[in-house]
Amino acid sequence: MSINWSMFVSAIGLLFVFEGIMPFLSPTFYRHVMQQMMFLSDRILRSIGFASMLIGLMIVFIVHQF
Repeated sequence: MSINWSMFVSAIGLLFVFEGIMPFLSPTFYRHVMQQMMFLSDRILRSIGFASMLIGLMIVFIVHQF
């Protein structure tokens, strides 16, 4: 199986777009959320990261099925 580099780069581009939405729309709220995350334990942050990866994988799987 070969990698479709165009699709991969497009996905990375979309990642940057989605990551930039919150600080663009509400920088004050975004700053507040980031400050709150500093006080979360490593275990909670890892759980959030893991859940985010699973949701992303499910979305990719569903999109590729249809």
